Amino acid sequence: MIWRSVVGKLSVTILLLVLVVLTVLTILLTQFFENFYDNQAREQLTKMADRLVLIMENDENKEEAIRITSEMAEAYSMSIMIIDENQESFIDTKSFSDAPYIPVSVFSDNEQLSSVVDEGKKIYINGEFPILSDGNESAHTMIIYGEPYETGTGKGGVYVYQSIENITKTTNHTKYLIFLAAGIAIILTIIFAFFLSTRITAPLRKMREAATSVAKGEFDMKVPILTHDEIGELGMTFNRMGRQLKNNITALNQEKEQLTSILSSMADGVITFDRKMNILVTNPPADRFLQAFYYESGMKSEVKGNVPIAVTQLFQQVVSLESEQMTEIDIQGRSWVIVMTPLYDHSVIRGAVAVLRDMTEERRMDKLREDFVANVSHELKTPIAMLQGYSEAIVDDVAESEEEKKELAGIILDESKRMGRLVNELLDLARLEAGHMKLHYTHLAIPPFAERIVRKFQGPAKDRDIQLTLDISGIHNEMEIDPDRIEQVLTNLIDNAIRHSSHGGFVRLSIETSEKAVKFFIKDNGSGIKEEDLPFVFERFYKGDKARTRGKSGGTGLGLAIARNIVEAHGGQINVHSKNNEGTTFSFVIPRTVK
Repeated sequence: MIWRSVVGKLSVTILLLVLVVLTVLTILLTQFFENFYDNQAREQLTKMADRLVLIMENDENKEEAIRITSEMAEAYSMSIMIIDENQESFIDTKSFSDAPYIPVSVFSDNEQLSSVVDEGKKIYINGEFPILSDGNESAHTMIIYGEPYETGTGKGGVYVYQSIENITKTTNHTKYLIFLAAGIAIILTIIFAFFLSTRITAPLRKMREAATSVAKGEFDMKVPILTHDEIGELGMTFNRMGRQLKNNITALNQEKEQLTSILSSMADGVITFDRKMNILVTNPPADRFLQAFYYESGMKSEVKGNVPIAVTQLFQQVVSLESEQMTEIDIQGRSWVIVMTPLYDHSVIRGAVAVLRDMTEERRMDKLREDFVANVSHELKTPIAMLQGYSEAIVDDVAESEEEKKELAGIILDESKRMGRLVNELLDLARLEAGHMKLHYTHLAIPPFAERIVRKFQGPAKDRDIQLTLDISGIHNEMEIDPDRIEQVLTNLIDNAIRHSSHGGFVRLSIETSEKAVKFFIKDNGSGIKEEDLPFVFERFYKGDKARTRGKSGGTGLGLAIARNIVEAHGGQINVHSKNNEGTTFSFVIPRTVK
């Protein structure tokens, strides 16, 4: 709306100011001209009456003097009346039939008019009186000036009167000119006010448009400098402000992008809280931490600012103690160490920043080290105890015959070999996991290689009444592998299958060859692996039968871990599928393109 714009307000202000001035001026001018014409008419009437009085009192030829005076009065649209003390007129009204004529009786009947002759007063009256004009009588507003005179023969009164319509016409014409001038002045004022307002506010509108553009983020918008006055200086200041604001915003965006990049690339999670513990900033690891908390808490959707109770308590400690605090919590099977530090606004704490580190792998490695030491100690304990016991038996001559001594020495030898296998397997596993073991690739025909391995286990299989078979399918029967290492994998898997199969069972080695890879399957119908043990079969020292006695049939628990590392070193994958008391199938794939 125009009333809300600067142009409208400025234009209306100027117009109202001019209207007030013109109104006051018009009233004063109108009053002035009304008084001026009234005074002028009175002055003319007075002069005409004085002249007539002078004629009546001094001129001998009164009739001729009165006639001349009457003609002069008629020229000024005046009428005269001379009445003696007998209320008789000296004027022949028939000679001036066009002039307005007040009957003589009016002068004698009217108390104010008659007081001129009777009391010798001068009067000036403005009122309505009957007028005879062209034989018709009508009421008109007249101004009458009366003045007494005295002669040697008597006294009388001179009356000069005039219709007020003449004065009114002159006054109205003057008012018309005044109002016309005022109207023209108002129109010119409106045009001038609008032009001036537009001229003044045009730069302001440009500044408003520029400010709107700046508010939308368009900092290249500039205000054109049209003048060099205060508005021009304001425009230049606005342009400088826009450039400075653009530079500041650019710098802030760069710092924000840099901070975002740093936070996004951090391996640790970061959460920033305000004083009311509302979350302000997070990075991807922190988001994963919060998502895990939401899932564990059973929340269907994220609840803004909701964090674990331990984090809330840690925040309260940080705010109250104004020092760094640390805690560790477990969520969804992962361990998180949280270090929270207060954030200061000068000397007042305005929030806190929490750094979250996922310590799951470190805790797992710590547990693996502890388990490794415990498992190695446990595995070495039995053979060392047996070596010590049988050695003491030989030293103490418990075995008296040579056969008994040979039997004890044989047990000592077997346990020594078992310890040697354990140490060698540990060394192999350490080299494989560290990537220090080098594979020796050889172009190999698969069928004879597989048949040789199967023949090697035919003896142990017959001893346990187990049917060991080989099945090869596909036409691509050659590939490049490290035969010793793959034989180690197959040996371990087939040996495990035979040892965990009952009498009368079967073990089948199936090989499927294709253009891209070779797949090995070792299937048995033995005791199988429990479902809760399946995720851990490839870990060190895993044994499916925890209650099995450690003897010659007992392994070290490192074979499957070594097999997995050998297969992965070939660029392949190894898997296991099993059902308890229904059998187990181990499978691994060796791609042809990876060396």
